[in-house]
Amino acid sequence: MFIKNNKNAGEAGEIDNSHNILSNGTTLEGSITTAGNLRIDGKIIGSITSKGKLILGPNAFVQGTIMAENAAIEGSLEGTINVSGLLTLKRTATIQGDISTGKLIFEEGAQFNGKCKMDTNPLDKSKRRPDVSEVIKHATLSEKKPIQPKPILQHETGT
Repeated sequence: MFIKNNKNAGEAGEIDNSHNILSNGTTLEGSITTAGNLRIDGKIIGSITSKGKLILGPNAFVQGTIMAENAAIEGSLEGTINVSGLLTLKRTATIQGDISTGKLIFEEGAQFNGKCKMDTNPLDKSKRRPDVSEVIKHATLSEKKPIQPKPILQHETGT
């Protein structure tokens, strides 16, 4: 928070180490975007985007969309959450909506009602399993003539 004896401190260093807090009893309607970490203990109706770690405390309530690099949820979410790295649902978490994440830790007691999509790198299509329709389309295009069954050859025995 304070920079000691350095008037020319780089803004990037300050952003990388920044910690933002929305305290209990605070309500925000709108969007939050941060390059640093964010802890929410209050109520947000809107969207949250964090390039760092997002923590929803046990009293937090979010109605909307969350996008973060990593997240730990202890409170309540009604909406969608997209986490590129690790998403941890703590035992007090309540999620009513869809999850998309690279990795998921689901503690006993956490509640989740929605769809979950896990993809370690959603932007890297080379590591993605192909869709069935893509496989069928490729197989159909690569076959130029129908496959003919081969005749079964029988061995003659000399008796």
